[in-house]
Amino acid sequence: MNILLVDDEQLQLIRLENELKKALEKPATIFPFSKSKEALLKANEIKIDIAFLDIEMPGMNGIILAKELKKINPLTNIIFVTAYNNYALDAYKLHASGYLTKPVNFIDIKEELHSLRYETALKKENKLQIKCFGNFEIFHNGEVVKFFYKKSKELFAYLVDREGSEVNINELNAILWEEDHKSYLRNLIADIQKTMKSINCSDVFIKKRNGCYIDINKVDCDAYEYKRNNPDAIRLYRGEYMAQYSWAIFNN
Repeated sequence: MNILLVDDEQLQLIRLENELKKALEKPATIFPFSKSKEALLKANEIKIDIAFLDIEMPGMNGIILAKELKKINPLTNIIFVTAYNNYALDAYKLHASGYLTKPVNFIDIKEELHSLRYETALKKENKLQIKCFGNFEIFHNGEVVKFFYKKSKELFAYLVDREGSEVNINELNAILWEEDHKSYLRNLIADIQKTMKSINCSDVFIKKRNGCYIDINKVDCDAYEYKRNNPDAIRLYRGEYMAQYSWAIFNN
């Protein structure tokens, strides 16, 4: 579990981190920042499960930062931390998970951690984690998996959507482009193979002579868990499925 802390006041940031450590009941990696822009860069590198955000900050305040974090991962739990109580409506509009007033203490933090809006324990660290709800993303040990080609990610997403069925080259070509790009498609397949090998997940992506598929037993996927009636996954679904791809339709 990755937790982001953002407060431009250094003493408040230190206090928040210390109280959070007292409140935690399971392992977590904490990333404290005094500048919103630096925190946003980190959120682009790794999956953030929970973000404790001060609201009153110069430049990018906590409300704006929360909106940007939600663009990266709609399932990030946002907990606002503020010395003021007049931001409750803004927090509600952003579907914030919690709202703390300063000075924070570990008892209040623990209560917020027990009532998170989005479940953080669904993923298992020993498998590739796939998020289909909201925008499609792939994570390995909490970090975003990045391919060399942008289209490689879409190809992988389509295979996830097909739930382990082998997809032939012609179908993949038709989904990704309106014209023939089979030579480029071979580059995408090679890119996926190389990327999976680099994170020791070579057995996830299976290439056959005229097609490919993913081994669904080697991944943790919110959409798959939803169809297994996992209550944690059911709570995660907010009506969006692989939102960046026009072909994606969730048949629940």
